[in-house]
Amino acid sequence: MTVASSWCAGRSSNRGFAAQNGFDEPKNQWGWGGYTTKDLERCNLSARAVALLYNWWRWYVRLAHPKARLGAITARPLLLAGIARQTSHAGQARLLVTLTHACADQVRALIANVRKGLDFVIASAPQLAKPERWKALVLYIIDRIIPVDRRKASAPPRAEPPEIAGACR
Repeated sequence: MTVASSWCAGRSSNRGFAAQNGFDEPKNQWGWGGYTTKDLERCNLSARAVALLYNWWRWYVRLAHPKARLGAITARPLLLAGIARQTSHAGQARLLVTLTHACADQVRALIANVRKGLDFVIASAPQLAKPERWKALVLYIIDRIIPVDRRKASAPPRAEPPEIAGACR
């Protein structure tokens, strides 16, 4: 299964680097365990929908907090503890978010990171089609997770010529 390879990565813990089951979070926190039916097409559709939402959510959380991974148990209540209202005036849409979480200051900082990323993509690539904007946003997130200078420093030297050859405290 191709989805498995992206989730079967080791995670760091207090005891050092320990490999964990990459399916625990999607199964336990995202409801990806137990939906079965004799209709294989509906099972596949359900599994793909959960995988897609999980993937989008992980990118959103890394945009909000690029320095470390946040688990679903802490990130979802933190980032979903707000009530939003969209208003429009003079061709501009505005989103007003009222925070209801006890750690509102931390949530404001996370939402500010999301806004910076979206503003960067809008300002730097307004002519791009939606799929290219998504790619630009993902590259922006990756640059925040692994800065370009760190990626170049950790890259192994090439042997071939160049043409041969991602809670409250």
